[in-house]
Amino acid sequence: MKRAKLETLASPSRLRLLQLLMGVVLLYLLFMSFEIPLVFRTGFQSDSDDGAFGFLEDTLPGLVPLESGEELSGEDSLPKQRMRQFRKVSGLVFNDSRFDSIAGKDEFSELHKEAKRAWVVGKRLWDDLDSGKIKLNAKTQPENGSESCSLSISLSGNEFRGQNRVLVLPCGLTLWSHITVVGTPRWAHPEYDPKISLLKEGDEPAMVSQFMMELQGLKTVDGEDPPRILHFNPRLKGDWSGKPVIEQNTCYRMQWGSALRCEGWKSRADDETVDGQVKCEKWIRDDNDHSEESKVTWWLSRLIGRTKKVSIDWPYPFAEGKLFVLTLSAGLEGYHVNVDGRHVTSFPYRTGFVLEDATGLTVNGDIDVYSVYAASLPTSHPSFGPQMHLEMFTKWKAPPIPNGHIELFIGILSAGNHFSERMAVRKSWLQHKLIKSSHVVARVFVALHGRKEVNLELKKEAEYFGDIVIVPYMDNYDLVVLKTIAICEYGVRTVAAKYIMKCDDDTFVRVTAVIKEVRKVDKGRSLYIGNMNYHHKPLRLGKWAVTYELFKMEDVSVGMWVEQFNSSRPVQYLHSLKFCQFGCIEDYYTAHYQSPRQMTCLWDKLQSQGKAMCCNMR
Repeated sequence: MKRAKLETLASPSRLRLLQLLMGVVLLYLLFMSFEIPLVFRTGFQSDSDDGAFGFLEDTLPGLVPLESGEELSGEDSLPKQRMRQFRKVSGLVFNDSRFDSIAGKDEFSELHKEAKRAWVVGKRLWDDLDSGKIKLNAKTQPENGSESCSLSISLSGNEFRGQNRVLVLPCGLTLWSHITVVGTPRWAHPEYDPKISLLKEGDEPAMVSQFMMELQGLKTVDGEDPPRILHFNPRLKGDWSGKPVIEQNTCYRMQWGSALRCEGWKSRADDETVDGQVKCEKWIRDDNDHSEESKVTWWLSRLIGRTKKVSIDWPYPFAEGKLFVLTLSAGLEGYHVNVDGRHVTSFPYRTGFVLEDATGLTVNGDIDVYSVYAASLPTSHPSFGPQMHLEMFTKWKAPPIPNGHIELFIGILSAGNHFSERMAVRKSWLQHKLIKSSHVVARVFVALHGRKEVNLELKKEAEYFGDIVIVPYMDNYDLVVLKTIAICEYGVRTVAAKYIMKCDDDTFVRVTAVIKEVRKVDKGRSLYIGNMNYHHKPLRLGKWAVTYELFKMEDVSVGMWVEQFNSSRPVQYLHSLKFCQFGCIEDYYTAHYQSPRQMTCLWDKLQSQGKAMCCNMR
C-alpha cells in the first residue's frame, strides 16, 4: 500500500507576512478536521528540518522562478544566498494535556493512547541521548569491531523445534558454507483452505504435501518480515500443475522476485549454469525433453518400427514418508542443493543480497526434521559501527538548504537501523545535479528505535551527513502517519517548497521526470500525483489490517485528507503507473521495493544508458 505521492504548495501573494499568516491558519483549520486531530490541535515549532507530504495552495509567499533542469547543472548555478541552519529534530510537538482531554471521548481514543505512549517514551529517550546520558556499555561492544561466531552449529530435531524451527547463523554464511537437513516429508493431507484449494461442490478436497526451507535475513527492522534470501519449496502434491515440482525464489519487503520452477526437465542446453551446474536436473522417467527434435525422432522411430528406448532417471528427490538428506551449499555464483548425494537444483545469487545477510535458516510445512547441521561458517561479522565509519565520506553529505524557495522537496521515510537503505539512497538518486545544487531538497525522517545503540549510531549519522530529521517518538508501524505529518510540517514551515513529495527509503526517484510531470499542471492549481488505487479497501485481517477504531495507514490517511481538501478547493488528480508501487517498470518515474544494490544499479544504468532501465534481479 506504499507509494510515492506528490502534492503542491503554491500561489504567490503581494504581502508576504500576511500570506504566511493566512497559510498557517489555513493549515491549522484544514488539519483540525483530519482523522488525527490531536497532532494538529497542539501547534508546531519551526525547528523541523525536512520535507512534507502536503498539498495546500496559497500557503506560501511569492515563489522564485527556477531555471530548467538543463540550466541547473551543478553547484555553480546556485544563487548566492544565505543558507538555513540545519536542525536535526522535527518541529512536530505534542500537547500532553490535550492527549488527556480527548482520550476516551471519541472513536480514535486507542490511537491517541498509542501516540501518547510513543511520544512520552521517545521524548525521554531523545532528551537522554541528546544530553549524552546514553552511552554504550563497553562489555556490549565487540572487540575489533566484530562479533565472534562458531565455525559450525548442530541441532537435533527437538532442539530445532524448541527454537521455533529456526537455525540462527549469527555471522551469516561465507563462500563454501554448507547446511545439511535430515528429514521426512509427511503424507499428503486434505487441503480445505479455499485460498489454496478451489473446491467444486461434491468434489473431494485436494491432497497437499509440501515444505519450505528458507535462508532469511533475520537482522531487520522491528515489525518487518525478514527477507527470504532463498526460498526452496518442494511440492510433492498440491501444486497447480498437478505434478511434483520444486520452486525457488527470493522475497524482499513482501515483494517476491521471479520464481525458478524445476518441473522434472533438465535445464535447456543454452540456459546459463551456476558454477557449472544446471539450474534444474531431470527426474522425469523418460527421454522426452519436450523439444521439437525429440518429437521428430520419436515419429521416425515409430515409422521404421524401432522400439523406443526409455532411460530411467532418478525420480523426484522427495517422497512421502521417506527419509532424505539435503545439503545446501554456497558457491561462487549461487546456492546448490544436493539430495541423497545427487545434485538437484542450483539457484543463482540475486542482486541485493550477500552471503553474510543469510542469518537464519527455517524449515516449515509438511515435514519432520531430525537434525540440522551447518559448517564452514564465518567466525566473525562486521559490526554496524565500522560499516558506517567506512561509508563516511564528505561526498555523501547533504548540501545545505537555501534561504529562498525551492521547487521540490522530497521527504524520505526510514527506520533507525535502515543504514544500508539510506546509504543506497545517498549514493544513487540523491546525487542528482538538482539535489546537489540545492534546487531540489531531500531529507530523511526517522523515529527513535527501541535499542539505545541504534539511536546512538543514528545520532552520529544525522550529525555527519546532515540529511536526517529525527521525529522524537518511539518508532511504531501503526504510527508511521506521524512521520508523514512531520514531513508536512517541515515542508510548510521550513522549506517553503512549491511541490512536496513523500517516498520510502527503498524507493528510487527520477527527479527530473517527476518535476517534468508536475509542471504539466496548470499554474495555480493544487495537485495530487501518484499511482492511485481508487478502489482499494482496507484489510481487516493480517499484518496490514486496519481496525475500525484505529486508523493507521498513512497513505490512506493522506488520500482522505486530500479528498476533504478537494471538497473546498479543487485538486487536480494525476494518476500514472510509472509511479511504480510494486517494483520497477521500464521508463519509471519512481521504483518501489528496491534493495540497496538495486538502487545503485538503477542509478548506474540511468547514468550510463541515459534512460530508465530496471534491475529486476535481487
